[in-house]
Amino acid sequence: MPATPIPTIETERLVMRGHRIEDFEEGFAMWSDPTVVRFISGKPSTREEMWSRLLRYVGHWDLLGYGFWAVREKATGRLVGDVGLGDFRREMQPALPKAPEAGWVLAPGFQGKGYATEAVRAALAWADARLSPERVVCIISPENAASIRVAEKSGFRQFGQGVYLGHPSLMFERLAPGRAGT
Repeated sequence: MPATPIPTIETERLVMRGHRIEDFEEGFAMWSDPTVVRFISGKPSTREEMWSRLLRYVGHWDLLGYGFWAVREKATGRLVGDVGLGDFRREMQPALPKAPEAGWVLAPGFQGKGYATEAVRAALAWADARLSPERVVCIISPENAASIRVAEKSGFRQFGQGVYLGHPSLMFERLAPGRAGT
């Protein structure tokens, strides 16, 4: 299968592009910060885990035609975070419906400024135009009020609860435009 070109998306304040090797150090700084991962895994990433994440991000595009973007601030060029869609085949109970799974993580200096909502909405608009998924899902820790707000502002609604890696998770879905309420 030929490599899928990773699209670049520009919003008012952000540039979303495919991950590159030169994103590694900033990505590692973000993913190894305990405040960043407290609601995700609770465990800061090692350099090895960050390397695997970087390869997984690139591999999603090659295998599935969608994935995560490195999100950078236009004004500074700094890494804001990672936002996109994945298929993580999570072993959770109950299982998530088969659908692209949205995810987002932001570096501490960029949280609380609307960047996550801006990037998630851009990723979903791209998915609507290119993939036409019936639904997009995501999971969020019940304690992560900020991510719950991002999900709701981006059109997600909670549809269930589950357990992932021994931790409670709220399950959200966003139905395709025109399908809401059906």
